[in-house]
Amino acid sequence: MGGCSWERRVDPLGRVYFVDHMTRTTTWQRPTVETVRNYEQWQHQRSQLEGAMHQFNRRFIVGEQQAAPTQNKEFDPLGPLPHGWEKRTDANGRVYFVHHPTRCTQWEDPRTQGLMNEKPLPEGWEMRFTVDGIPYFVDHNRKTTTYIDPRTGKSSLENGPQITYVRDFKAKVQYFRFWCQQLALPQHIKINVSRKTLFEDSFQQIMSFNAQDLRRRLWIIFPGEEGLDYGGVAREWFFLLSHEVLNPMYCLFEYAGKDNYCLQINPASYINPDHLKYFRFIGRFIAMALFHGKFIDTGFSLPFYKRILNKPLALKDLESIDPEFYNSLIWIKENNIEECGLEMFFSVDKEILGEITTHELKPEGGDIQVTEENKEEYIRLVAEWRLSRGVEEQTQAFFEGFNEVLPQQYLQYFDAKELEVLLCGMQEIDLADWQRNTIYRHYARGSKQIVWFWQLVKEMDNEKRMRLLQFVTGTCRLPVGGFADLMGSNGPQKFCVEKTGKENWLPRSHTCFNRLDLPPYKSYEQLKEKLLFAIEETEGFGQE
Repeated sequence: MGGCSWERRVDPLGRVYFVDHMTRTTTWQRPTVETVRNYEQWQHQRSQLEGAMHQFNRRFIVGEQQAAPTQNKEFDPLGPLPHGWEKRTDANGRVYFVHHPTRCTQWEDPRTQGLMNEKPLPEGWEMRFTVDGIPYFVDHNRKTTTYIDPRTGKSSLENGPQITYVRDFKAKVQYFRFWCQQLALPQHIKINVSRKTLFEDSFQQIMSFNAQDLRRRLWIIFPGEEGLDYGGVAREWFFLLSHEVLNPMYCLFEYAGKDNYCLQINPASYINPDHLKYFRFIGRFIAMALFHGKFIDTGFSLPFYKRILNKPLALKDLESIDPEFYNSLIWIKENNIEECGLEMFFSVDKEILGEITTHELKPEGGDIQVTEENKEEYIRLVAEWRLSRGVEEQTQAFFEGFNEVLPQQYLQYFDAKELEVLLCGMQEIDLADWQRNTIYRHYARGSKQIVWFWQLVKEMDNEKRMRLLQFVTGTCRLPVGGFADLMGSNGPQKFCVEKTGKENWLPRSHTCFNRLDLPPYKSYEQLKEKLLFAIEETEGFGQE
């Protein structure tokens, strides 16, 4: 795909675009070595993916693959209704509730009345229900449970028994699915799309619907392939469109790094005149995938999942998307910059489409020098800038679309890693493939710590293995070729276990190198306790 096959044209509104005669595609973005490489990479992935559709179909979420056939008995995590109440369904399939003592009816569930409209729980809190439908509150920050509502200070039950704390992904998924059922509307909507013009057709149709209608059952139709959609066609539509949305030619998203296939919003997207409409559409589409329990093919960067969950971003989140930049900030943090004679100011240069502009990190920042005293503030501001980097408008458009379909507060129980699994699905992790493609540093295959490590991974269920994979590589998604094709920030990078640290340390991870730092523990029990603590309890903690 050489530069000679490109032609510059102007559309009727006077906007410049570029045509590639080799592939008969157009783009708003002037072709550069990098955009052409991204496009070829995307094309290559697409052809790989078409062959990998069956593999994609085998993704699942804990418990769902076994639970599907027995769904006739309605599961209700809220437990039984209070005394005197009955649940009924009207002619349109809408659920309503009857209170027999007063002979009144209402749409709201008496167990949750007003729950979703009340102010949200504080950061790190979650509301659950006992089997009798009594609400209780889990404080994930302190690992405690209570019947006292942290918003009001009132107890939902006097002197009730304490409930043990669980970080149970299955329960969260069931609870989320229950809320989606409550929001769902009866009947279905038909979406007609051609495989050739999938992106534009889907955009036109999704944006022509009232957002609430997107909560009805989906019936996807590819012309010439009519048949009843029992979910398989919809699955394929989410799969194909999620890849199409990322076509570098639309300039909407970019890969987080040279060899990091997680996506982030492209700050240059504004050269696509309709980019904000498209981001609103993609917001709707991603919310639909979560709402209907369908998986997408390509995932986002961890910081992006945190944005979806309204969780604060940390300096650590930079490592997964720009390891060099992250390391330079860590260097500034750990060294005396005045002694090194480094001259820095509260401003940064940014380059978009070859144009360099200066961004001030605070008013008059270009004139404020960074010193030992104010460098912590500089690191915080520059990290915030690098994580949002001029994509505020696009992010806002994405969330406008997203919240129309699924208000973000419905996801508040999940952490960023769980949200990735919810959206991308879980693959069955092949232990033999993992062992075959792992390398060791300062350990040997026969070292007792390595033998214990694999013994523990063998004992883990698939969800725990997923958590371990996310802890070390930063994502739950394996490439089509499995562990042999794992990527790091500098190209292909096998899963690596390195001997480092003291035996009372927790294991640490370096996601840009797919590396686990495993201290030389003295017993299997010690290794098991430390590693499980690190992967279960750490949101960024213990990762380098």
